[in-house]
Amino acid sequence: MTTVSRSQNLDEDPAFALHRGGKLHVTSSVDVHDHEGLSLAYTPGVARVCDAIAETPELVETYTWKSNLVAVVTDGTAVLGLGDIGPEASLPVMEGKSLLFKQFGDVDSVPIALGCTGVDEIVETVVRMAPSFGGINLEDISAPRCFEIERRLRERLDIPVFHDDQHGTAIVTVAALRNAARLTGRTLGDLRVVVSGAGAAGVAVTKMLLDGGIGDIAVADSKGMIHDGREGLTAVKQELASISNKVGLSGSIESALEGADVFIGLSAGEVPESVVSTMAENAVIFAMANPNPEVHPDVARKYASVVATGRSDFPNQINNVLAFPGVFRGALDAGATDITENMKLAAATALADLVGDDLAADYILPSSFDERVVPAVSAAVAAQAREDGVARR
Repeated sequence: MTTVSRSQNLDEDPAFALHRGGKLHVTSSVDVHDHEGLSLAYTPGVARVCDAIAETPELVETYTWKSNLVAVVTDGTAVLGLGDIGPEASLPVMEGKSLLFKQFGDVDSVPIALGCTGVDEIVETVVRMAPSFGGINLEDISAPRCFEIERRLRERLDIPVFHDDQHGTAIVTVAALRNAARLTGRTLGDLRVVVSGAGAAGVAVTKMLLDGGIGDIAVADSKGMIHDGREGLTAVKQELASISNKVGLSGSIESALEGADVFIGLSAGEVPESVVSTMAENAVIFAMANPNPEVHPDVARKYASVVATGRSDFPNQINNVLAFPGVFRGALDAGATDITENMKLAAATALADLVGDDLAADYILPSSFDERVVPAVSAAVAAQAREDGVARR
């Protein structure tokens, strides 16, 4: 009786009402109405298709749904802003990801929440189920394990492997910063950037901005600026130290922000207004923590020419849905065996270019519902896959 009453109360919340029964179901692409149809869809007709694929394995791309199917894989250790909530509790988010794949990119996907967290276990599990899929989207796996998991899967699989928390965030951030720089009469090469957060997103954004030609970029974690010579760095942070922070900034992020052109917030650390006020003229602030940005937009606008957040209730939302449906659509269309760094940069450029002459302080990215986004991003990704030699069609 208590369970029924609780369910009724939960359904008074529209979010719970929407989620009742889940957000996904499987729909058949063919109808079976009679014995003839049954004999073609299943035995004995299906055996002819199986034999053909066994003889010519690449036919699986044509005669099954594999070429348009992505596994959305998590272990539930870094879910949104909720943290390590476990595989079952992650499923509403993974279902949502699959919904967005289908709605925006017409990509079929299956949410898979794993009951293991070890790097070896996750890698082996995904490798063993990979023959069913055309791509792997890793989701909400905590750092630093996510880096190793993605690296090893990319080495072992001949299908695209993409950790969206890293690369989706990076693609949209780079696109937004390209346009913010253009709006203020600069290029990426003119900018000095400070990143707050050395987790999955912070590392990927930093690396992609370096690939894109950023002037200089330095990253802070909870202990301050990451730089060569700092003791106790993990392997990932040591690599960051070796490729970033050319001027050798040390100490606190507050001191590093003095005179900085750009702040990119990818952590929950609040930045006081007194520190924001020390940034350079025509500053750019991307405060992307949810639900509470590192710098509130009302404060940021006092000092910055361009402000973006991760929230939908402020202009310039940096939302991964602008990237991952088009990236996978393009990679799958090209039969890509990998998603290269050039493919990610091509996606960012295509996304930035959609803004065109409409560029303004409150419009540096197209809307998530702009129907041009997926076609533009997917075309750029597919073309770059062919140029990079990782396309099979």
